[in-house]
Amino acid sequence: MAAALDQHPDFRVLRRLQPVADYGGLHGQATRRVIVLDTETTGLDSKSEAIIELAMLSVLVDVATGQPVGPVTIYESFEDPGKPIPPQITDITGIDDSMVQGQRIDDAAVTALVQAADLVVAHNAGFDRPFVEARLPVFATKAWGCSFQGIDWKKEGSGSAKLEFLASERGWFYDAHRAQVDCHALLQVLSSPLSDGQTGLARLLAGAGQTRYKLRAVGAPFESKDKLKARGYRWDGEGRVWWCSLASDDLLDAECDWLRAEVYGQRRARVQLEALDSGVQFSVRPGQQTDREL
Repeated sequence: MAAALDQHPDFRVLRRLQPVADYGGLHGQATRRVIVLDTETTGLDSKSEAIIELAMLSVLVDVATGQPVGPVTIYESFEDPGKPIPPQITDITGIDDSMVQGQRIDDAAVTALVQAADLVVAHNAGFDRPFVEARLPVFATKAWGCSFQGIDWKKEGSGSAKLEFLASERGWFYDAHRAQVDCHALLQVLSSPLSDGQTGLARLLAGAGQTRYKLRAVGAPFESKDKLKARGYRWDGEGRVWWCSLASDDLLDAECDWLRAEVYGQRRARVQLEALDSGVQFSVRPGQQTDREL
């Protein structure tokens, strides 16, 4: 029945995502080790909330093809946060107090896995990285990639960058909001080809050596706020400044040219830059900060 429906133009069949324990194809080729990571937590703020579940998949990626190869090492653990899990978190994740009581992440096992990796990937690294760095300092020593921000899913033709949607576009469904299955879903999404034929894993590995910039448009005239917002700038209420994120030196140069022409009206101005390499990207630690005259 499923096969028949799949052939009909009015129907689309989704199949349950099947975790892969061994991708095979390991024959001595050049590889990089990638960890795909996900956490479930008691809330959103890494300063006041805690991890209740951590999952990691450690796998080699063929440098030439961008495909995972060989066996997948899996780590998964609950952790007792030392306080009741909020009901809304249990509703989302299915994790309750009885499941985490007395449980603790194995620091030595996680540290050994992370130390062997070349890159740690999460689908929202800006959320996961601060939590795991606060809990296990080894995560601060590694390069990180974000499959949510590091791939332009809209440009790739996707209607959403949410992981469930990306999996659905590739014909899979799964029970989301549990750490290990989310990791398997992300690994398989990132093993799929993008519009240029490159896999998401290859794209993130290539981007790991690039520096991103946070540009703050200091002293931008009030009347330019609509232009800035339309261009994708965000308002920092605490710092009272419009800012944007740029993925390369070329984009930074182009953005400075646009600011000079469209915002500052060719008058002398100075913007603030924060250079973020993969060692600090998506963490709460600052990058190198400088000023740039336009």
